[in-house]
Amino acid sequence: MISFFGVSTMWHTGSAVYRRMWWLFPTVVLCGVMEVLGWSARLWSHYEPLNDVPFQIQIVSTILAPTPLLAATFVIFGEIIRRTGQIYSRLSPRNYTIFFCTADVVSLVIQGVGGGLAATADPRTNGRSPETGGRVMLGGIAFQLAVMVVFCICGAEFIVRYVKDLPLRAVETVDSQDSLVLSKRGELTTKLKVMLYALTFSTIVLFIRAVYRLIELADGWNGRIISTEVYFNVLDGAMVVLAIYTLNFIHPGYFVYKPESRRRDEEKA
Repeated sequence: MISFFGVSTMWHTGSAVYRRMWWLFPTVVLCGVMEVLGWSARLWSHYEPLNDVPFQIQIVSTILAPTPLLAATFVIFGEIIRRTGQIYSRLSPRNYTIFFCTADVVSLVIQGVGGGLAATADPRTNGRSPETGGRVMLGGIAFQLAVMVVFCICGAEFIVRYVKDLPLRAVETVDSQDSLVLSKRGELTTKLKVMLYALTFSTIVLFIRAVYRLIELADGWNGRIISTEVYFNVLDGAMVVLAIYTLNFIHPGYFVYKPESRRRDEEKA
């Protein structure tokens, strides 16, 4: 897993620099770095099972890592809305990104606090039970699942309205901060369709991972699920690998965002 995440992270880093898509660093690249850190700590813990430090690192890193990756999905989908027609969306692309990314950050904070509490809890030394942190993380994961469900509903509504040409508002009522040309119905090109399929697949596997984590934490630290390594490898690690590599092969820089030179030419025209 370390190799998988390491290669993907370096790939994403190079793509972000080459295409000058700096927002990929606090989203996709951050996810990869945290996964490498978490799985490295997991390997360390294998060789030093009595050492609490690697255990604490892997708990926090692996629980938080997919959250910024999900934020990238929100940003990309917002751009797709901007290109195909804001009139079919309940939120403008800007508000879409702000709303869902803010919710994602809230989820990240809740999970981070819970992970910190669980990682530092030790009934023998500080009298704190890891169950408290587990319950906080459980709440963060549940909140993240709810956000994903709302995102899927909004996304599905947008696609249905676009396909059936059922706008929610007239072009003139679109946010004045956005270009009027981009507010009209745009073409759903082959590249944008491929990107939508990729985002759908990525969201599904991240949803599966979140459901697994929810069940795992609900089962408790001493439950059968958390002690079965194959579940974690397949339903957590493999799901995130599939999601992050999806954006490697179907990169938004090629399928959604236009090169700066081409964009400037279109604005001049």
